[in-house]
Amino acid sequence: MTTQTPATPQHRLVIVGGGFGGLETVNYLRNTDIAITLIDQRNHHLFQPLLYQVATSTLATSEIAWPIRHLLRKYKKVKTLLGTVESVDTAARTVVTADGEAIPYDTLVLATGARHAYFGHDDWEPYAPGLKTLEDATTIRRRILTAFEAAEREPDPGRRGEYLTFVIIGGGPTGVEVAGTIADLARDTLKGDFRVIDPATARVILIEGGPRVLSAFSEDMSAYAKQALEKLGVTVHLGNPVTECHADGVEFGGQSLRAKTIIWAAGVQASPAAKWLNAPADRAGRVMVNADLTAPGHPEIFVIGDTATVANGGKGMVPGIAPAAKQQGVHIAKTIKARLAGDQRPRPFTYRHAGDLATIGKRAAVTDFGWIKLKGYMAWWLWGLAHIYFLIGLRNRLAVALSWLWISITGARSARLITQKDAAEEVGVRSHTP
Repeated sequence: MTTQTPATPQHRLVIVGGGFGGLETVNYLRNTDIAITLIDQRNHHLFQPLLYQVATSTLATSEIAWPIRHLLRKYKKVKTLLGTVESVDTAARTVVTADGEAIPYDTLVLATGARHAYFGHDDWEPYAPGLKTLEDATTIRRRILTAFEAAEREPDPGRRGEYLTFVIIGGGPTGVEVAGTIADLARDTLKGDFRVIDPATARVILIEGGPRVLSAFSEDMSAYAKQALEKLGVTVHLGNPVTECHADGVEFGGQSLRAKTIIWAAGVQASPAAKWLNAPADRAGRVMVNADLTAPGHPEIFVIGDTATVANGGKGMVPGIAPAAKQQGVHIAKTIKARLAGDQRPRPFTYRHAGDLATIGKRAAVTDFGWIKLKGYMAWWLWGLAHIYFLIGLRNRLAVALSWLWISITGARSARLITQKDAAEEVGVRSHTP
């Protein structure tokens, strides 16, 4: 009698998070004999670099987000689950979801991202929403648009001015981009739409606690960004962090500023992955991973993207941006392949920085690729081409490109929709509450 050798069980890879890093890992392992399970608490992959354009009525949600199942539909060995992970049992090697399901793994990738952080002032969040999800973007869009609606109905000039004051906290790329786009929206897009108010009188105020905006850029680029914002009508305050945030406005530098719309762009807090693993973390909660992106004491667990803090040789830390997450996804995919082929040697991750980009309004930007630095209109075109290139699908690339071209020529934005059910009620409450 011939004895058959039992089949080697498939290697089980579980990826938590369908962002840039998680999807890149799947893409590089899609043709391997690995059973892959991707878990995400949302059913869509989000192109986060353009999320602020949804918040400021430039793009529609469908233009920067895609159903994960659709993206992975051709990968027959990839299973997609919609669910929220609540813990990781490292001893049993299982991921536990909110409904109690325990999903086994041989290798685990945590790419769970981050949320906005308020530096110990979580009570500020209701007054100053951050921008990390589609829900955040539509909330901010609603608050911006309803502020103009409330101002149109407000008979008191002082309160009308509060509705027409928009405060952005944080002078990084998101803060700069949001401030510039709101200024364009008020002074260009909404021109002629109202009968009582002049939207162009809206005050857009950017508050940065540090000495300059866009601190990751060179000083000359940072100075240009500040000048470009001021040219759009944005007031920039530097060197004084916000000390209080409430329903009527903010306090900073010993002064009070009354405003009904506040947007938070000042900091992030990682997911609770470090707590799941009982791993060391930095002040933002990011797991302090080994050089090969594995969690300390757990070579079978990789942590990437905004969930991890990664040393970049002698050049500080790897930035929490999409290209870095994609590179990390490729790195761990290659590491997994090597391990399954019998090569168990550690593979240190090396980050290749392609450059920094930020846009300021609809006709200016700064780009810094090290070997070349651009600012102004040419930088804006380069910024746009780079973002269009990384969008998924020809239809979305064409839609976004046409939207930007139309806005650049006419100033009109077609995504000025107040979609939440309570929008009209909120206008009434805000405009008549003493």
